[in-house]
Amino acid sequence: MDRQHILKEIRRTALVNGGVPLGTQRFAAETGIKRSDWLGRFWARWGDALTEAGFRPNAFQESFDVAQVASRYLEFARELGRLPVEAELRMKGKADPSFPSHSTFRLRLGNRDERRAKLLEYCQQHPGFDDLAALCVADDQPEAAPEPADESADDVQMGFVYLLKSGRHYKLGRSNAFGRRERELAIQLPQKADTVHVITTDDPPGIEAYWHNRFGAKRANGEWFELDFADVKAFRRRKFM
Repeated sequence: MDRQHILKEIRRTALVNGGVPLGTQRFAAETGIKRSDWLGRFWARWGDALTEAGFRPNAFQESFDVAQVASRYLEFARELGRLPVEAELRMKGKADPSFPSHSTFRLRLGNRDERRAKLLEYCQQHPGFDDLAALCVADDQPEAAPEPADESADDVQMGFVYLLKSGRHYKLGRSNAFGRRERELAIQLPQKADTVHVITTDDPPGIEAYWHNRFGAKRANGEWFELDFADVKAFRRRKFM
C-alpha cells in the first residue's frame, strides 16, 4: 500500500460523495484501505492525509457546482422520461459510483420548489435540454388536492417485484400476489421456473421499471433477460424497496 494510491482513493471517493471526503470507517469500507495502512506510516491524523490530498481542514473541497449537479440530474431524468424521486436518486448512486449522492442534490439544488426552478433555469440556458424543460414546467404545475383518506384502509397496499429463472433466462416481473403469479407462470412455461428472489415494495410498477431499465441492455424478450452473476447478486441484495 503506497502513499499515492491512498491519496488517489481519497480524491476519488470524495468526488463520488459530492466533493466531501469520507470519514475513516466509511473510507475503509469503500476502498479496503484500513486505518493501519496509513496511520503512523504516512500520516499521524486523517486530517493530515486529507490536507495532502488537497482538501482544506474545515471545508475540504468545493462541492459539485449547481450546473454540474443539474446536468447529472437532468441526464438521469432523460433516461427515466420524468423527473426522478429521491429513492431513484439513491438507487442510481449505488448503481453508478460516478453519480452524485442524493444528499448532494439536496445541498446544491435545494428543496422541491427550489430544485424545479434551478432545473428549469438550467434547461433554458443550455441548448439541447428543451424536452427536459417541458418536464420541469409540467412538474411545476400545482398538485391536485388529495382525495379524502379512506379510513377503512389504513394499511398501504404492498406488492412484489420478482426474479424467476427458467433455463438460462430470467423473468423480472411484478405482482400483488406473488404466490398466485408463480403458479400461473408454472402452468404457462415449458420449463420449470425457479424463484430467485422477491422484493417487497409499496410501488411495484416503479420498482419493476427501475430494474427493467437497469438491465435494459440484457433484455432478451419482454420481461425476460440474460443476466450474469453480478446482476442477480445486485437484485438479491434488495429485500424491500
